[in-house]
Amino acid sequence: MKKVSHIERYLALAVLLHLLLALAPAMAQNVAYTGETTTLSVDQQPGDVYSWELYKTPTDPNFNFVTEPGETTPSYAEFVGGTTTGTTVNVLWKVPGIYFFKVNAWNITGCTNNLKIGMIEIKLAVTATIAASPAVCAGETTSLTVTLTGTAPWEYTYTDGINSWTIKNVLTSPNVITLTPGPLITTDYWITSVKDQYDVPNTTPSAKTTQVINPLPAPLLIYHR
Repeated sequence: MKKVSHIERYLALAVLLHLLLALAPAMAQNVAYTGETTTLSVDQQPGDVYSWELYKTPTDPNFNFVTEPGETTPSYAEFVGGTTTGTTVNVLWKVPGIYFFKVNAWNITGCTNNLKIGMIEIKLAVTATIAASPAVCAGETTSLTVTLTGTAPWEYTYTDGINSWTIKNVLTSPNVITLTPGPLITTDYWITSVKDQYDVPNTTPSAKTTQVINPLPAPLLIYHR
């Protein structure tokens, strides 16, 4: 849970964005992963009500959190159940990056002069690893096992360095690929791309796995007298 212990004054935000953007790599200690839900919380103050907004990292260095409304679309991150008010809200993160969240404190008169800005780094959760079966003879059926992280359904592409194949709508992990017939020689396979339901691909190649192929024995000539 990311808890905001107090609400800060508008005046302190005059130069806040410049500072946050300059220090973003060092400050992004609040970390979550795509597909995760984070609880954001603020301490209740007597008579106050609270509203929350989300921002993707602004590209404008003069962006003003005080006056600008939240601009993150549900394709990036969304408040679970559409709830954006109260001392506690839950956010589902879908796309990696640096995000800001703002909580406004409204007093009993309906006026607000207090708010707090927080920051969180969202990392890509989806990965894939691939493992070959024990050695088989040339041309025999064999299989590759792909283990996935993230949120189903997945789509991934694997290769032998010459050809590539894409497997779509994978609903469970691990996922088994049956090779019929199997390769004729020892062959390396690896994953080149994988994405889950949030449609952000991880294109870092996986470690290679080697399918060992034992050659068929040479045919023997049988002589009859």
